[in-house]
Amino acid sequence: MGNTKRNDKYDSQMRIGKLKTLLTAALVACLSWTAAARAATCPRAGVLGTSRVLTVDPAATPRVGLKQFPQTLPLSDHEVVLTFDDGPSPAATPKVLAALAAQCVRATFFMVGKPAQEHPTMVRRIAAAGHSIGHHTWSHASLSHLTPDQATAEIDRGIEAVEMALHGTATNVRSTPFFRFPNFDSTPAILDLLQSRGILVFGADFWADDWRLMTPRRQLKLITARLKAAGRGIILFHDPRAQTAAMLPAFLRYLRDNHYRVVHVVSAASAAHSEGEPAEPKSTAELKH
Repeated sequence: MGNTKRNDKYDSQMRIGKLKTLLTAALVACLSWTAAARAATCPRAGVLGTSRVLTVDPAATPRVGLKQFPQTLPLSDHEVVLTFDDGPSPAATPKVLAALAAQCVRATFFMVGKPAQEHPTMVRRIAAAGHSIGHHTWSHASLSHLTPDQATAEIDRGIEAVEMALHGTATNVRSTPFFRFPNFDSTPAILDLLQSRGILVFGADFWADDWRLMTPRRQLKLITARLKAAGRGIILFHDPRAQTAAMLPAFLRYLRDNHYRVVHVVSAASAAHSEGEPAEPKSTAELKH
């Protein structure tokens, strides 16, 4: 009798094990099909590509980036989000866009209002390439050094300049509900203000230190070492930096050759707008800590 019970238990465990194996295989097949379907949108074989789109709802995810906040985007191992600050720059940004396009990669650009106003064609070019747009104030001011009214005006003027460049009107703020503080210089009051407006604040998980003068080779070595240590995350670059534009093709090849995957972050509002239907935001409340 005891042997019969042990045999029944063994058979049950074997069935469960086989079921898990079948489910895992089905999941892998599903993910592989999805990746192949998305890769088919890129006309070039053997490129890095954009592995998936992550839709975020600022109401559920008001701020991300482990360098500034206790949570970040829900990324798997070897997944990265590429972000660029301080543009647009007519000198360097086109080279950054060319490098991204060559590898069919989409990123997020946090634009300063003044250069956006001066170069509206470049703003529209970035958006037309499918990249996400965010805000970075009007003049790259450190907001904690300003009065609350001055800080609000600096934010609003920057948003209005980017929106005007994109749409010919400054009233469509919800189309670009991403923001990054210059120098990561936030205050609790401004964070609360942005959250009340439904604007997601991006920090970063790590960066390339490309505000410091260095060779593209040195910058590549630095950022790949940090990526290897972190394994995943939101990466901060600056598209007006010539050294970053020169380094980027090699970095994208490094990502491809070392099996990293690029995630493109979009807002729930912009995703709904692009699909022409009401938003059904995918909550990112399950954040990585």
